[in-house]
Amino acid sequence: MNFASVRLITDHVGPLTDFYEQVTGQSARRHTPDFAEIALPGATLAIGSTATVKLFGEGSAEPAANRTAIVEFRVDDVDAEFARLRAVVGDLVQEPTTMPWGNRSLLFRDPDGTLVNLFTPPS
Repeated sequence: MNFASVRLITDHVGPLTDFYEQVTGQSARRHTPDFAEIALPGATLAIGSTATVKLFGEGSAEPAANRTAIVEFRVDDVDAEFARLRAVVGDLVQEPTTMPWGNRSLLFRDPDGTLVNLFTPPS
């Protein structure tokens, strides 16, 4: 088994995809107006519209309702990423902080409210 992707469901595919392009520094492949993917080493971040939910079963996913998962990206320098993204991040949860387990983490919410963690492990 290979971990393939995390898919975020949204009413705003374009703006959410734009946001994650800025965060990751990678261009998305926009397959249709209802679906985009940002391929990264290890996994893909997929962004699908609420229109795609009916393909899995009506009501099986709900946009902007996540409060259980954290989308995490390992970065080389979390402080440099914070400086780069300061103007992009609207809902800052925690400035770069060294966690008890040694990771340096930056926490913020994407435009739909999903928690995002950029972290640098201890060297």
